Amino acid sequence: MASTFWGALGGGGLGLVVGGPLGALLGALAGHVLVDREGAPFGPAPRQLVFTTGLVALAAKMARSDGVVTCDEITAFRRIVEVPADQQERIESLFDLAKQTSAGFEAYAGQIASAFHDEPALLEDVLDGLFLIAAADGAIHEAEHAYLRSVAAIFAISDKDFARIEARHARRPDDPYLVLGANRDMGDAELKRLYRRLVADTHPDREIARGLPEEAVTIATKRLSAINAAWDLIRKERGLSQSLTPEPA
Repeated sequence: MASTFWGALGGGGLGLVVGGPLGALLGALAGHVLVDREGAPFGPAPRQLVFTTGLVALAAKMARSDGVVTCDEITAFRRIVEVPADQQERIESLFDLAKQTSAGFEAYAGQIASAFHDEPALLEDVLDGLFLIAAADGAIHEAEHAYLRSVAAIFAISDKDFARIEARHARRPDDPYLVLGANRDMGDAELKRLYRRLVADTHPDREIARGLPEEAVTIATKRLSAINAAWDLIRKERGLSQSLTPEPA
């Protein structure tokens, strides 16, 4: 799990392992600047570390985008980014450093997109985590929304998928259908198959089996809850019996 790495944040080794803008951020936290033009010299960085460091860096930049960091956003951040209590101060220092650094969020998002180019579900996890933090104070502000759209573009997430992800965090008239990526003209059986597939693809157990960090599991758990809630609204709207609800995978 990614939390096992945080104890080493006091040294520069993690920055060298990660490489790129995120590695430079970790190096700066350790007290020196890492100049890295070629990437990490020790082979691919552990994806758990890239995922969590990237999520922290992008969350910090998002907090800077609207100029205000609310208590609700900080609480949401701490719920998603889980680290041992004795490392909490370091992870928050990383957040503060990323917020202040002159490096743009595009560099961090680009490194994450490159690291997970063959795992688009992980990129969606990162965007989902950012939405959870942005929506924690009850509203996604205009600057935050523009920021999230820019990150999604760097991640090559389509407008349709962006709307589906957004619907899990911002209520709209078509909210239940958007959450599932469905259309209202879809038949009951087709919707049921879609729901079953989403549950199977989103279940937190899959994240655990893939060795992903606690942050990814937390995001997947909240996503599954939104999917189940959307299906329940659709089921009630269409008058479907409870027996038609598929068992969770």
